[in-house]
Amino acid sequence: MKPHERPGRSCPLHYRYAPSVFRRPAELRADALYIAGGLYGNTEALKRLMQMVALEDGSAQLVFNGDFNWFNSDPESFAHINEVVLQHAALRGNVETELASDDDARGCGCSYPEWVSEEVVERSNQIMGILQRTAHEFPEVRQRLKRLPMHLVAEVGNVRAAVVHGDAASLAGWSFSSEALSQSDNDGRLEQWFDEADVSLFACTHTCLPVVKRVERYDGYGVIVNNGSVGMPNLQGTRFGLVTRIATYPTRQAAGFSMRAQGLYIDLLKVEYNQKRWLKTFQENWSSDSPAYLSYFTRITEGPAFSGPISL
Repeated sequence: MKPHERPGRSCPLHYRYAPSVFRRPAELRADALYIAGGLYGNTEALKRLMQMVALEDGSAQLVFNGDFNWFNSDPESFAHINEVVLQHAALRGNVETELASDDDARGCGCSYPEWVSEEVVERSNQIMGILQRTAHEFPEVRQRLKRLPMHLVAEVGNVRAAVVHGDAASLAGWSFSSEALSQSDNDGRLEQWFDEADVSLFACTHTCLPVVKRVERYDGYGVIVNNGSVGMPNLQGTRFGLVTRIATYPTRQAAGFSMRAQGLYIDLLKVEYNQKRWLKTFQENWSSDSPAYLSYFTRITEGPAFSGPISL
């Protein structure tokens, strides 16, 4: 088996789509749209996120764009996360896709690029195996996850936005990662994707680090906004998650990053969850020799080895 074909590295064909799929009427319209990617089973982050949305004036809508499961390996947390999330608009990430699948040999479905170590890939596959065993206790939830779409089109004000998990062509694509977007030789392909999709904005997650990029186009520019993770710290030395907010009016909440674009307010808001309670739950599920602890404990307690820039 070639390295890129191994579980955790490969990208199944059914994960893929053409950017032209977004040339369709919007399924969702809002004056304020919260896009919560990468909750990763953090029950405390979910609690805080719901409080934040409730502080809006009632016009805000919430979309979970995948990987809302991950660390929630105990049945109680698994049931709670999915019960709350599935009351809202939701997309399936690679985690939910593999939880709903009957093929347990594909690993995590992350499609990790070459710069991610083999140790991280293998541990992610192990985490998925553990979480799949929990998911099999909930057949109805698995069926609901299976029916979730891979993407949606939203209108905020009069601006069309594509909401995805990975990128413009794959549920597990990494072309909207901080690493890929920092390479200027990719700009031509990004411009083409905006044109094919007929949108002005892509909102994504999957790659675990936040990034916002303006993409020059013949009629102005498009924006890619990646929140990194709601359920884990995104910047070195921090302990809060980030959620994307796109709105026609400004926020009153604490932002880690803000910009004006396409006549909209685009923010990465701080999701300042109860770290002490979350750490207790995490350690009850994942011992110090577990794959989740080895891969993520330092990030959860100290943040990743990333301090920006967020804006490219």
